[in-house]
Amino acid sequence: MPKSIVAALQIGALPGGKAETLEQILSYENAILESGAALVVMPEALLGGYPKGEGFGTQLGYRLPEGREAFARYFANAIDVPGTETEVLAGLAARTGANLVIGVIERAGSTLYCTALYFDPQAGLVAKHRKLMPTGTERLIWGKGDGSTLPVIDSQVGRIGALVCWENMMPLLRTAMYAKGVEVWCAPTVDERDMWQVSMRHIAHEGRCFVVSACQVQDSPQALGTEIANWPADRPLIAGGSVIVGPMGDILAGPLRGGAGLLSAEIDTDDLVRARYDFDVVGHYARPDVFELRVDERAKPGVRFTA
Repeated sequence: MPKSIVAALQIGALPGGKAETLEQILSYENAILESGAALVVMPEALLGGYPKGEGFGTQLGYRLPEGREAFARYFANAIDVPGTETEVLAGLAARTGANLVIGVIERAGSTLYCTALYFDPQAGLVAKHRKLMPTGTERLIWGKGDGSTLPVIDSQVGRIGALVCWENMMPLLRTAMYAKGVEVWCAPTVDERDMWQVSMRHIAHEGRCFVVSACQVQDSPQALGTEIANWPADRPLIAGGSVIVGPMGDILAGPLRGGAGLLSAEIDTDDLVRARYDFDVVGHYARPDVFELRVDERAKPGVRFTA
């Protein structure tokens, strides 16, 4: 059926780590069931945490021992994919009947990735996307993804795809995802700024798709028992701003600010044909006589063994 309920779960990683945060996610099981949501999107780095304000002891040209210790703690709080946490999330998807998209910090060898995981109610963990380009000093702690993890999958709400935080602002990456037929665009993030709302509305309008963006929400550093230099005592570390947008750029729900909650809205994918009547960005409005995008989806392992 083209009509369905989609939702953004706005919560934050808890100071107690991934086990405590996973319990927090599970505490919303009844809320998901009551909402009737067939898709629930959760924020970037929800399991594993987004260490906003942490410098990891790094200066240009050298690294301090305490920074190595901070990274070791962060690494220990990341998750294996697949692993214990993914099994629990697969169970949540099965019990609620909802597809899940969630941001995690994925541990692979000795490298961490900022990853979005896809769960299906019947099949469990079905796909993942590793953030292609960590932003700014995120590159100190996260590796870069490659074109082998750019899935767009069929789900009960339509074809869903996910980009993480600022990679949503990569025009060529957006074009690749549009060409894969995204109908419901998932955007896990920690970006709380007003400009993020503008970007989400632009993507919905440009791609003529539904957008579900889930942002973390975090108390002030003082309330969390940490310190960030010159951070106002009454200012949240991350203020939320989860939002659901329709294919003409119209806000269907949110933005939700200042607290945790489950934000939901009804969508109808039949509306996409009407929306694309005058603008299909990779169809009749494209200019293949002038522009061509080639996407390399090969895995780039760094070391490749051949017989």
